[in-house]
Amino acid sequence: MTKLLILLIAVLIIPRVMVEKKKILIIGDSISIGYTPYVRDALADKAIVVHNPGNAQHTGTGLAKLDEWLGDEKWDIIQFNWGLWDLCYRSPDSSEFGKKDKINGVVEFTVEEYKTNLEKLVKRLLLTNAKLVFVTTSFVPDGERGRMVGDDKIYNKAALEVMKKYHIQVNDINKASKKIHKIEGKAANDVHYTEEGYKLLADKIVSCLEKEMKKGDK
Repeated sequence: MTKLLILLIAVLIIPRVMVEKKKILIIGDSISIGYTPYVRDALADKAIVVHNPGNAQHTGTGLAKLDEWLGDEKWDIIQFNWGLWDLCYRSPDSSEFGKKDKINGVVEFTVEEYKTNLEKLVKRLLLTNAKLVFVTTSFVPDGERGRMVGDDKIYNKAALEVMKKYHIQVNDINKASKKIHKIEGKAANDVHYTEEGYKLLADKIVSCLEKEMKKGDK
């Protein structure tokens, strides 16, 4: 009778332990919004994947809304990225979408300001005790109306210095995003991707997150 009771308890408890899912928060720009549904689907059996409401935009928005996005949830992994909005030039007189204008506009945050803001954000994220993953800024194509070609690399270099200082795991997708953009970019002068492009980016995100989940299980 005792053995049967133990067996019944094991049958009830073990499946619950086995299906316990990780809680992952993705904070990021429209690129991350594009690939998150595919990441969510790929990790459906292993994790609950949530994206911050709307677009995380630049580091200034992050500093203003990070506490709101974190909420009271205990996250296992927080993946985050900023950069594309930080390095964007805008002018109130521009007729382009988003007021983008790299000729007459002003950059949202200089690389020095970006680095300072990013460090503040990292310090706040470390307080969550979640495993942190920083995703580098994706490729800026030639002809993009609000962004200078090569600034993605400059801002990524600054970001990597911050991540190294605080021992944050980095998923460097910049080089891969350039290759993907050449075949699945929304347009030659647009930082966004086709749905197939977002699927390919999601593969890079999923691979990294799965590795981090396995580390947490050890």
